[in-house]
Amino acid sequence: MEKTYFLGVDVGTYESKGSIMDGEGNLIAKHAVGHKLLTPKPGWCEHDAEQSWWGDLCVITRALFEKSGLAPTDIAAVGTSVNGGDVLPVDRDCKPLRNAILYGIDTRNTREIAYLNDLFERENVSLTRRMNTTTLLPKALWIKNNEPEIYKKTYKLIPGATYLVAKLTGNFVMDYYTCNGWSPLYRHDKLAYDETVGKLVDIPRDKLADFGWTTDIAGKVTKEAAQATGLAEGTPVIVGTIDAPAEAVSTGVYNTGSLMVMLGSSTFFILVTDEWKQDDLLSTAPFIFPDTYMIAGGTSTSGTLTRWFRDNIFFDAIEKERETGRNAYDIMMDEIEGIPAGSDGLICLPYFVGERTPIQDPKARGVFFGLNLNHTRAHLYKSALEGISYAIAQHFDIWHAGNSTISKVMAVGGGTKNPPWLQMISDVTGETIHTSQITVGASYGDCMLAGLGVGYYRDRSEFDRLIKPGVTYSPNAGQHELYKPLRKLYDELYPATKELMHKL
Repeated sequence: MEKTYFLGVDVGTYESKGSIMDGEGNLIAKHAVGHKLLTPKPGWCEHDAEQSWWGDLCVITRALFEKSGLAPTDIAAVGTSVNGGDVLPVDRDCKPLRNAILYGIDTRNTREIAYLNDLFERENVSLTRRMNTTTLLPKALWIKNNEPEIYKKTYKLIPGATYLVAKLTGNFVMDYYTCNGWSPLYRHDKLAYDETVGKLVDIPRDKLADFGWTTDIAGKVTKEAAQATGLAEGTPVIVGTIDAPAEAVSTGVYNTGSLMVMLGSSTFFILVTDEWKQDDLLSTAPFIFPDTYMIAGGTSTSGTLTRWFRDNIFFDAIEKERETGRNAYDIMMDEIEGIPAGSDGLICLPYFVGERTPIQDPKARGVFFGLNLNHTRAHLYKSALEGISYAIAQHFDIWHAGNSTISKVMAVGGGTKNPPWLQMISDVTGETIHTSQITVGASYGDCMLAGLGVGYYRDRSEFDRLIKPGVTYSPNAGQHELYKPLRKLYDELYPATKELMHKL
């Protein structure tokens, strides 16, 4: 009996990853390619879409065929995902007209955010969430206001997965999960564009892609795309989605009550629900399957902050990695091993690029509070990891306060390679945290979703047999009690410094 294979590609902030999976969930091959996060101005975060999105996909697909020994015709379907909250203006030929403006870590559009929030309040426009650095409409408006010549040439304003699908198939399609980023220009309750809001902000319907569910077939690989990627012409391509839901699926988060903590460049959370539960501090949206919803949140830093420490403070760890082959981040964790919980009275607000949920403040800034001459770089690093853990705990508090059902917490992403940090998160939050055996992430989820899209899997319940348990981290009661008063100080620190941050 011939085996069936699926291929997935996910584009992240610093790296793109690809996977080939067989129908039984076995990982056949994987490949990763690094790329640059472009920061041309303070507060700006961009990607060169042609090079870092499409270019990476072409390299990855060819590498996967070489590693797996499979033929292009062995692939039954392709799925893609890209970090969420991105806006890319393209012409009719899907040629980028500028670099892509990235998700919430890009804070250039504060004026547009303030303008839109005021406009929608005056016009009594119903919002599922206020405009912020993650929502797409302020980014589009920024291009329109600040780069009018580019806006005039723009055929479509699209997110990353739509760009890759258009390059592969020639069709511009965006999944309903991603569409929610365009709210209120897009209406979740009608799964449609809102003409009234469109006229209000002067962004017409034809500037957006078509809409569909994540696992709908967007089209088939064209002859041109086949030549560029090595994929077989005619291979089905699903609509795809943002990296977070694909990552959630990859670790078993797709049923009501399951919660994903994605520890990537930033931290992102998805709690799956079976009904729309409005939350003013977080965001509510349709999930990637019909009749499912989610309550989501996201911090602005996670891996970006650990990378900053590696590159600017623990630069000798990079040299040791070259000499020994041992990962620099593991070397950094060795150094903080003897630092007690609470970092000897040091607290970090990890708002180095502003903060998303729950404070929604792009002008927030990083703080190390309580420094003394006995503190070392190890204290700084541990307090930063604790600060991210406190931010994660704030989200659990919101869900519990809203009586949301949480039946299972799954961690996924690069942070799962750091077991001491996962234990710290469990100790700070008081939650039991699980991982799955396969932690490749969103590209693996893209494979699963591609299989569902072409009907290899009857429904998502068949994913249950693919997800195999990994490691479980249970909270240490003593450590949790030590963290409680420090967490209280953490919660008070931002309100006490907010006005000074904004003046600075």
